Amino acid sequence: MIKLVVYGKGGIGKSTTVSNLSAALSDMGCKVMQIGCDPKADSTSSLHGKKNVTTVLELVRTKKNDFTLEEMVTEGYGGVICVEAGGPTPGVGCAGRGIIAALEKLAEKGAYDVYKPDVVIYDVLGDVVCGGFSMPMRGGYADKVFVITSGENMAIHAAANIAMAVDGFKGRGYAQLGGIILNRRNVKNEDEKVQELAQDINSEVIAALSRSDTVQEAEELGKTVVEAFPDSDMATEYRELAKTLLKICGVEKC
Repeated sequence: MIKLVVYGKGGIGKSTTVSNLSAALSDMGCKVMQIGCDPKADSTSSLHGKKNVTTVLELVRTKKNDFTLEEMVTEGYGGVICVEAGGPTPGVGCAGRGIIAALEKLAEKGAYDVYKPDVVIYDVLGDVVCGGFSMPMRGGYADKVFVITSGENMAIHAAANIAMAVDGFKGRGYAQLGGIILNRRNVKNEDEKVQELAQDINSEVIAALSRSDTVQEAEELGKTVVEAFPDSDMATEYRELAKTLLKICGVEKC
């Protein structure tokens, strides 16, 4: 089982990229589980077309432990197993602690043993990398950390902080940094700025995704690009990224 965690600043296109990766991997024959670790609980929406799903934390709040594994899961495009951790009641509790509780509950209910995914992708908000938000990169969860950024200053700052957190866990058996994914916004000197970031954190840019209207068009349909426009150039870019991630993890296919 390949376990990946993808971080990035809010609004950078992280969940869009992850969902298209899940769809592309599914088309390649992989059994994929995508776990959204963002209080907004919208990581997987383009995979299953539903505006609202019951999150793990909602189940914990309303049913304590009296719920099934199936209640935590929504099946998406190509059989992708979709899970949303969710967040605390607004104004009460800590979203980071919520992620910890959700991931522990998934393990307790036997999600990985029951569904036996080939690839697990944790989609994590990267503006803050504190206790709970760093949970997926800890031992036993992800093997590789990938960071999505554009050439915008705040996105690069967030990416550097994530890389710093990964480096801080070095030597503890935690996930290793797998590389930087550039999601272009077409800002000035974008490629150069992100290449400089990669050098500063001793990593590399493993892919550069185009800024394309196709992405917005697919989102308006409530679908991934891979599903809505499978023959588009953007769908090809996501498929190539999926192949790159598998190769970095040491496999050619699931």
